[in-house]
Amino acid sequence: MTRDRNRWLLFCSLLAVVGALGLALLLPGSAARSAACAAPVGWVRIAGANGESVAANEVLARAAAADVVLLGEQHDDEDHHRWQAQVLAGLHALRPQLVVGFEMFPRRVQPALDRWVAGELSVPALLAQTAWEENWSFPAAFYLPLFEFARINRLPMLALNVDSRLTRAIGDKGWDAVPENEREGVGRAAPASAAYRDFLFSVYGEHAHGQGGRESSGFRRFVEAQLNWDRAMAEALAARLASGQREGRAALVVGVMGSGHLRHGHGVPHQLRSLGVERVVTLLPVASSEACREMQPGLADALFVLPQKPALPALPPRLGVQLEDTAGAAGGVRVQAVTAGSLAEKSGLMAGDQLLEVAGRPALKAAAVIATVRAAAPGTWLPLRLRRGETTLEIVVRLPPE
Repeated sequence: MTRDRNRWLLFCSLLAVVGALGLALLLPGSAARSAACAAPVGWVRIAGANGESVAANEVLARAAAADVVLLGEQHDDEDHHRWQAQVLAGLHALRPQLVVGFEMFPRRVQPALDRWVAGELSVPALLAQTAWEENWSFPAAFYLPLFEFARINRLPMLALNVDSRLTRAIGDKGWDAVPENEREGVGRAAPASAAYRDFLFSVYGEHAHGQGGRESSGFRRFVEAQLNWDRAMAEALAARLASGQREGRAALVVGVMGSGHLRHGHGVPHQLRSLGVERVVTLLPVASSEACREMQPGLADALFVLPQKPALPALPPRLGVQLEDTAGAAGGVRVQAVTAGSLAEKSGLMAGDQLLEVAGRPALKAAAVIATVRAAAPGTWLPLRLRRGETTLEIVVRLPPE
């Protein structure tokens, strides 16, 4: 895990989270709508403040008649992935010829997806050959039901994304500065609408490396990186649709991706339209606690309001840091960033610190450090040994009680 990869994953996470929340704080009247709203659970069509319930068979029938269906998600919400599996099952019943594309995979791992669908790979082999931990920071367990559904039903899986290095390069240098032979065949994206630029600027403001205003070169490159990301997924979906149509096998093409890529038809749907794909249906899951503020005209063709889940007794402890694995045979873990007001900041951790030991164990991998922290009991003391410049320090973090 490199610093650049963490920057890209942070952007991805922010896009999903801000997209899922609907920028409630920036929407005039959102609090008033929430107070007056009583959104139903289940499928909802946006109509006024409350929306209106709609039968599942009606939503799925309309989606199955489209060319492309886009299923949104907040990457770290397991219920969103359970909902996606349910929708895939319903669509498959209506359109047995189905292709499922995933934002989580860069195009270079397509052969591994083909081998998985053919039944030639175990789960560990799939994750290894697709470099899951390198390419995606969210738990594979959330996505495995989708992958297993495709394998069991022999449904082609499609890698939609480009390598994160391309996204980073565009964000650092701009689209024009990246040589054509390094763009993975992705064409120039259709320009962003003013509304999409507004949304992206809100994300840019939250981004750890976001600096400058709307006219800054940093924001321009940020938009270009996002548009290229949207365009890459749209081109992969459109190409698969076109190849099926040429062969007389017009499969329904489904894209699984972060909600920020499809809200209000701005991201991937906009790029699909520019490629001549008009029959696109967008479906989004939302938590019942967020449903009222999500009732925005044009947000999606339909929402699925998820019921409230029982609260966990206590959330796993979190330090409030971004970590990265450092290069070298010996490994190691470096603190990339510290969240303001977090346990890490209050305990004295700083960006650039090199972790040596956590709870008496060598800090060799970021994932292992995270697992150690989350396994610690509430209210206990967590000793850290670290190097800051030429100095070795001992820091003790007091984890909050339940």
